[in-house]
Amino acid sequence: LHELIRSDAADRNGIDNTPADPAIIENLRTLAMMLQRIRASLNAPILVSSGYRCAALNELVGGQGKSDHMLGLAADFRVPAFGTPLDVARHLAPLVDRLQIGQLIYENFTVSWVHVAVPTPRKKANRVITLNSAGAHVGVTA
Repeated sequence: LHELIRSDAADRNGIDNTPADPAIIENLRTLAMMLQRIRASLNAPILVSSGYRCAALNELVGGQGKSDHMLGLAADFRVPAFGTPLDVARHLAPLVDRLQIGQLIYENFTVSWVHVAVPTPRKKANRVITLNSAGAHVGVTA
């Protein structure tokens, strides 16, 4: 839980990012299990840069208003011991069904990372995309 709620941005800005809703805590458990499957597949530690975000933190970091982060359903991470975020996304893309990943996004801006979300009935499952300054693209692209 600590790994998924800690936030440097929240600490710097005096924001309590502790979820109060038991449903969000349960979602974070589901997310943690998915991240553990990903860790096992990569055989390397994951460095989570963003997990749960309360509304104030989500607004501070410019997150989407209906972000899965706000529900405890998504995490952004890197895996330096495995490779670049592009390497990680390419490895995980063909495994989304087996690892039960609902969404996999390779986010490639000035800094890059991998975003994953647990499957939910409200979203199309197993969506694999790349986001960059040119927009959204299906699949993992450099």
